[in-house]
This record gives sequence, C-alpha cells and structure tokens, in this order.
Amino acid sequence: MSHRLPPLNPLRAFEAAARRGSISAAARELNVTHGAVSHQIKSLEETLKAQLFERGGKRLKLTPQGALLLPAVSSAFDGIAAATALMNRPTTSGNLRISCVPALLSLWLVPRMGNFSEQYPDISLTLTSSNDPNLIYSTDIDIAILYGPGGWRDCWTRLWSTLNLFPVASPSLLNSRPLRSVRDLRDHVLLHGDDGQEWNTWLAAADQLDMPRHREHFLSDARLSTEAARHGQGIALGDSITASSLIASGELIIPFDLSVPATNAFYVATRNEVRAAPIARVFIDWLFATLENERGNQPLPSLRPAHRGRSIRSASGAAGAKTPDKTTTISRARKATASSARKTASKA
Repeated sequence: MSHRLPPLNPLRAFEAAARRGSISAAARELNVTHGAVSHQIKSLEETLKAQLFERGGKRLKLTPQGALLLPAVSSAFDGIAAATALMNRPTTSGNLRISCVPALLSLWLVPRMGNFSEQYPDISLTLTSSNDPNLIYSTDIDIAILYGPGGWRDCWTRLWSTLNLFPVASPSLLNSRPLRSVRDLRDHVLLHGDDGQEWNTWLAAADQLDMPRHREHFLSDARLSTEAARHGQGIALGDSITASSLIASGELIIPFDLSVPATNAFYVATRNEVRAAPIARVFIDWLFATLENERGNQPLPSLRPAHRGRSIRSASGAAGAKTPDKTTTISRARKATASSARKTASKA
C-alpha cells in the first residue's frame, strides 16, 4: 500500500468546495480566485485519476469517489486545527519543580498543596527543600522561593513577604516554666535557626542583649528550631508567616508582645524564560493570592516594638498561672500594648 499523499493545497481546495457546495464560496474562504480553486480541484482529480464532483448544476455534488475522500480529508484538517489550537493555548498541565526555604516548605507550602491541586489538577509538583540561590539558574528547578536579601541577577525576582520575628513556645513548656519577663529567658533553652544573629536582634530590641544565656541549641534552619519549640524543647524565634498556622492552632504561643523586623525576606525567583510559561505563572499567581487572602482573613496579633529602658513583661501571665490559650494570649498582649500606650501618654 502506497503512503504517498496528494498535495496539500489541492486537498484544501477540494475540502472547502465540498463543504461549502460552491467553488466561489471556497475561493472566498481561502482568499484566492475562483480560477485558482478550479485549477486545484482539477489537479487533484488528475493526481487521483478520479472525478470528485459531478459537473453541472448550481451546487456542487460529490461523486461516489469524492464522497469517499471527503470524510478522511475533513477529519485530517480538523485534527490539524485542533492540534494547532492546543499548541497556541496556554498550558497549565505538566510537572513544576519548586525549591523552597525548608521552614516555609514544611510549615506553609506543604499544608496548602491540596488547595493548589484542587485548582490545577493537571499540574504535579516536585518540591525540594533548599535555600540555595544558585538553584535559580539550575535547569533542574523551575521556581525558587528563597529567604534572603533579594537582588539576584539575570533572573525574574519578586518580593513575596517581609517578616516580623518574635519568640514562640509550646503551652506545655510555659505551664511548667512561666515567663514573667524577658529576663526569665535565661532559665530556658534558646533555640536558634541561624548563627544566633536573629535572637541577638530581638534581645537588643528588648534591651536585654547582655542577658546571661546558659543553654542554647543551634539548628540548621528555622523549620527545625520551630519544630523543637513546638515539642517543648525551648524558646524559638517564630515569624509571621511560617509560625502562623501553629499559633492559630494553639500549638505555639507568643509569650511577649514584642516583634522585630527580619533582616531578610521571602522572594520568588525564576529564570526569565520559565517565568513566561503559563504553568509557572499560575503557580506564582497562586502563591501571592493565597498569602494576600490569608492575611485578610486571619491577621496575626499586632506586636509592638520595644522601648529601650523598659522591661518587657510576658503576655502569658504571672508565675504559676496556667498558660492561656491563643485567644487569651492575644487578648492580654493587646491589653498590655494599650496599657503601655496609656502610661506613656500620662508621662508625656
């Protein structure tokens, strides 16, 4: 059986004329002359050695040979048109490879994966735990979510969120060993998710940088220090993004109404050619929309900056008292903030 096909242009002319029932109508559709369509059909008939239309009459009528050919030609052109449309349509299916800061990946992104999958069921995710900015340029990664200063070169970068840092602790730990003031931290284990700089920044803001620190643990990242705090191993510095769900569920408590801005922030970065792909755009848009929606619906308590020379009291109550739940902690933190403001005003 020969696999040689007739020329494409004569087939197009035949299909249009047969579908329209008129050579003139086919010519208008194909944007050619009446004579050109007639010539193409005649050329096709010569190639096939068969007459395709019965001559005579106002409307073209297919011969048995033409009726046999038309369905196959029409189906082929429909298939080509459908494939072309798919090629030109934005693609939101396939695999997307994401690298993400360990704490943000474990405590924020993974719990929300189901929401993304519901919206985009044809996209599968490959998630890598890393804060290495070199992955922006790796062909093994499509999108990198990083904690850092930003400003990476030769790529598309957008600030996702700034952060506030504040101590967090488990309710069970504060039940057994309450915090009356910042000085009481010396009786607790300080959990670091970095080299100690972030705790130094917070203690400096509380005017307690010289506080003796008898016990400290250094962990490789904020995910581990936050998890250690959740299990009652000490006091960690949480942030307004990764710790938000644990605070909302009552697994972590904010013992002081004091926060400091983090030096770095979360950024989304990708290579320019990847950013142009629809599958990457929908994920990035989802990241920003989810964060904005959650901030609008579940705002964290407003934590005040420290005033130098002032003792920062605990928001969790007096010694020996039962550690309150999240609602009580937030309420007391707000009352403490309001009380401090009134005292400041009366002294002014």
